[in-house]
Amino acid sequence: MTGAVTRRWWALGAMVLAVLTVTLDITVLTVALPTLAGALKASESQLQWFVTAYTLALVAGMLPAGLIGDRYGRRGLLVGALILFAAGSLGCAYAPSPDVFLAARVVLGLAGAALIVTVLSLLTVLFSEAERPRAVGIWGAANFVGLPLGPIIGGWLLTNFWWGWIFLMNVPVALLALVAVLVLVPNSRSAERPGIDLLGVLLSSAGLVALMYGVVEAGSNGWGSASAIVPAVVGLVVLAGFVFWERWLSARPGLQPLMDLRLFRSRSFTWGTICTAFGVFALFGVMFALPQYFQAILRVNPQGSGFRLLPLVAGLIVGTVSADRVAGRLGTKLTVAIGFAVTAAGCFIGMGMTATSGDGFMAAWTVVVGAGAGLGFATAASAALVEISADRSGVASALLQAVIKLGPAFGASILGSVLNSTYQAQVQVASLPPTLAATVKVSVFSGLAVAQKLGSSALLASVRTSFVAGVDDAVRLTAGVAVAAVLLALLLLPSHRRVAATSEPAPLATRVAAGESER
Repeated sequence: MTGAVTRRWWALGAMVLAVLTVTLDITVLTVALPTLAGALKASESQLQWFVTAYTLALVAGMLPAGLIGDRYGRRGLLVGALILFAAGSLGCAYAPSPDVFLAARVVLGLAGAALIVTVLSLLTVLFSEAERPRAVGIWGAANFVGLPLGPIIGGWLLTNFWWGWIFLMNVPVALLALVAVLVLVPNSRSAERPGIDLLGVLLSSAGLVALMYGVVEAGSNGWGSASAIVPAVVGLVVLAGFVFWERWLSARPGLQPLMDLRLFRSRSFTWGTICTAFGVFALFGVMFALPQYFQAILRVNPQGSGFRLLPLVAGLIVGTVSADRVAGRLGTKLTVAIGFAVTAAGCFIGMGMTATSGDGFMAAWTVVVGAGAGLGFATAASAALVEISADRSGVASALLQAVIKLGPAFGASILGSVLNSTYQAQVQVASLPPTLAATVKVSVFSGLAVAQKLGSSALLASVRTSFVAGVDDAVRLTAGVAVAAVLLALLLLPSHRRVAATSEPAPLATRVAAGESER
């Protein structure tokens, strides 16, 4: 049994390494856009789509990937996703034109969706209820650590090597994970062999893509713009139609819907997923605001900005890895509540930052936020999956992942609107010509450029203090979201003992741990 346990943890390590490359790819491109603009002769619109297309493909591929893994086998899907991810990385590195690069980014996104969903699904199959919080914590750390590490690694590679290496670095990682999966991971799939709900796949993918597109546009053009409202509303309508269609299928014997609505009968799954979404939003509230503060106010480069996020990353790792021990002592409900309470406390401290705050103060409160978010997030995600049987683990994992991936987009758009509205309302431009005043209000970076060009110390001070006030408001809203997560956990999330009493996956996990496959 000891050998089987060791194999499982080694397998998890290999799979988590692959997940890390997927999350790195979400942010690594942000520091490479100026280089790609010259190398590929890409327009501003194409550069924006380089970033957006990957995220859209990630979200669109979640539910279909979960269904395919449940029906045809999770190891086979994971093998295919790793091969596709390596191929997409090669396509990005050697793309001769913006269109080819964009197509390769879509391939990367679809492969990444299958990777993340399948790895999370396999945690439900491979690990017992007692082991799952630690496994989910390790998976969660990889999911989030890659985001701030992206600009750090990308900045270093771009400074010292050819730009294509930011994608080529994925290839050996994918191949290593592929070997580990083939050797260490047993196959598993649903015993019921769910049917392919093609209309459900189309409706869920189209609805999520439209909603995601609208949220991305809101972050760029504001929530009142037609480019944001129209796709967001269309996405919500299509998703409502998807739910109606799934309910219709569920009520008819012999028909198999894409999304098993019985999942939502579980309070642990429903409220664990919702608490996870709140936690993701809160974490990205900090991760969204701080890089801008570092670059605009402290005037550091993207790589320096990434390094200043390391305390947040360190706290996140500590929180996620220790979640299982804390939950074992205090129970799921209290652990989630304490985690997000710590996050809120860190945010309240962070609201005291000014335009002259030192690195020590910033590191102190961000490490608190990271530790709390990691503790709450890992425990809530584990609670969402603890009652899920192996037969439904693929779709359940896909639903949880879709929520997690939508969280950052909503966070960036909503908190970006709060930050920008505060900045625009407080920056003093009454003495400037209308054209320059409008330029100052576009962004803090535009405001700083105008102030430096005019040599106006008063305008420079106004831009800096107004932007910091906007960051404070964004962090204040983040604290409020964390407090809401605390209340949800205390009021609605089942306790640990209740979850344990109804756990289904443990017998299967025990069989798979011994090297058996589910046929």
